[in-house]
Amino acid sequence: MNLKKQFPILEQHAHGHPLVYLDNAATTQKPLPVIDAINGFYREANANVHRASHYLSARSTHAFEEAREEVRHFLNAASSDEIIWTRGATEALNLVAQSWGRSQLKAGDEILLSAMEHHANIVPWQMVAEQTGAVIKVIEVTEQGELDLNSFRNLLSDKTRLLTIAHVSNAIGTVNPVETLIAEAKAKGAVVLVDGAQAVAHSTVDVQKLNCDFYAFSGHKVFGPTGIGVLYGKKALLEAMPPWQTGGEMIRQVSFSGTTFNELPFKFEAGTPNVSGVIGLREAIRFVRALDMKQVADHEDKLRQRAEEGLKNLPGVTLVGEAKHKVSVVSFVVEGIHNQDIGLLLDQQGIAVRTGHHCTMPLMEHLGLSGTVRASFSVYNTLDDVDIFLAALSSIVKGEFYASQDSKEVEGHSAFFNQLEGEHASEFSQDRIFDQVTASRSWQDKYRHIMLLGKKLPSLPETMRTEESRLHGCESTVWLHHFYDEQTMRLYFAVDSDARVIRGLIALVLSVFNGRTPQDISRFDIDDWFSKLDLYNHLSPSRGNGLRAIVEEIRSLAHRFE
Repeated sequence: MNLKKQFPILEQHAHGHPLVYLDNAATTQKPLPVIDAINGFYREANANVHRASHYLSARSTHAFEEAREEVRHFLNAASSDEIIWTRGATEALNLVAQSWGRSQLKAGDEILLSAMEHHANIVPWQMVAEQTGAVIKVIEVTEQGELDLNSFRNLLSDKTRLLTIAHVSNAIGTVNPVETLIAEAKAKGAVVLVDGAQAVAHSTVDVQKLNCDFYAFSGHKVFGPTGIGVLYGKKALLEAMPPWQTGGEMIRQVSFSGTTFNELPFKFEAGTPNVSGVIGLREAIRFVRALDMKQVADHEDKLRQRAEEGLKNLPGVTLVGEAKHKVSVVSFVVEGIHNQDIGLLLDQQGIAVRTGHHCTMPLMEHLGLSGTVRASFSVYNTLDDVDIFLAALSSIVKGEFYASQDSKEVEGHSAFFNQLEGEHASEFSQDRIFDQVTASRSWQDKYRHIMLLGKKLPSLPETMRTEESRLHGCESTVWLHHFYDEQTMRLYFAVDSDARVIRGLIALVLSVFNGRTPQDISRFDIDDWFSKLDLYNHLSPSRGNGLRAIVEEIRSLAHRFE
C-alpha cells in the first residue's frame, strides 16, 4: 500500500530532509480530493445553506446535506437526523455534557470514565459534576496500558448514569473493548458515549452494532479539514435534549413571548455552519470508504510492529503501552534524554513526531511519567518511513546528536550564583550569544548551537530543584531561583530544566536579564531580541509558551524590586 502521491504535503522536505510525517494521531494529512473539494466549493458554490432560494444556495445546501448522508452511511446510523455537525470531537463531547448531562444528571448520579481519557472527555464532565452534584468514578488502567475490566465492573452500579469512554487511546494506542463495555453498562441502565476521534481512521465503525447512545469524532483525524466534526446520537435521546447553543438555523419561531426550536438535526446547529469543512469531510469519508479497511489495518499493524521491534533493540528505550489490541500508535521514553529534546532532534532530520502528555495528564500521572515521545502511523506511511525514524533515533540514543550533561553541580545557593556571575559570565554574555546564534548559516546550525548552550549552562544542584521553585506553564520541568544584590541593586537568576533545548533557550534569556537592575529588566524589549535571533518563527507553540512563561516570571520578580 503506497498512497503518498495522493497527499501533496508529503512531497516536501523539512530541514533539508524528505519529510517523514509520524504525527497522525494529532492530525492526518489531506488527500487531493479533499483539497480540491474545498477549493471547488469556494470557487463555484459558496453560499449559505438552507436560507435562500437562489442557485448557489441550492448547490451549497445539496452538497451540505449530501455530506450528512455520507457520514450516516460511514457510521451506519439509522437516520441522517442522528448526525450533528460540530467543530470537532471536543465540541461534540461538550454538547452532550452541557445538553444531556446538565438536564439529566442529579446529585448522587455517577459518571464512569477511564484514566486514559483525553482531557476533552474529562473536563466537561468535571464541570457538569460541579453543576449537578453528580460524582465521577475512574476506571483504572493496567501497567500494559489496557483498561482494567475488574475495575470497570467493580465501579459499575445502578447509580451509573453515564459511561463515557475512548474507543482508542490517543496517547498509547490501546483499543478498548467498547462492545463489552457498552453491553454491560446498558444492562445497568446507563447511557454510553464513545469518543471515537482516534478510531474512525483505523477501523470500520457501526454505531447500530455497537449500540452506543452517542459517538463523536473529528474530521481532521480522518483525512478531513480542521474545524469540523460529528456527533452521532440516537434520535430519541437527541429529541429529548434541550438545545445547547442558540441563534439562527436552530429555531422554528421566535417572538418576545417565546421561542420554538427547529427539528433534528438543526436544533443543535446554531449559526452559519462550516460548509466548506463539511464538504471537505464528505470527500475524506469517501476516500476512507473506498479503502479496504482490513488491508489498512494489516498495513498499519506491520508499521507499528516494525517500529516497536526496532525500539526494543535500542538501549535506554522503554515502550509505553503494550496492550494486546492497538492501533498504529507507538509511545516511548528514552533514559537520560528529555522527550522534547528527542522531538527537536528528530525534527532536524525531517521526522515529525509528538512529545508531551498528549492531553492525557491523568494517564501520564498514573504511569509515573511527565510525557512520552509518540510516533503514530497512517495509511500513507511506509516501512521506509519506519526505518528512517529508527535510524535517526538510534543516532540520537548513541550520542551522535546528543551528549549527556556533564556540568558539575555546585553545592549551595551562593556558590551557584557566584559561578554564574564569575567563570561563565563571558560565555553567556548577550553580545557573544547574539553573534554566535546569528552567525549560524541555517536553523539546523542555530538549533545545534542552542543545544550546545544548554549543555554548557551550569546545572542547578539537587537542593535547588524543589517543587517550590518549579515554574508552571512549561511543558518540560523548569526551576527558577533569583538573588537580589542589595549593594549593586541588580538581580541574578538561576534557571534550569530537564530538557536540553529548554536549557539552551534559558541561556538566551539569562544573557539579557542576569545582572541587570529591575528597571533595566522591565524596559528590555525581549520580543525584539527574540525577533533579531529569529526565534519565534522556528519554535513550536509549546516551547514558545514555555519561554514566555520564564520571561514573565523574571519580569514579575523584577517588578517587586522596582
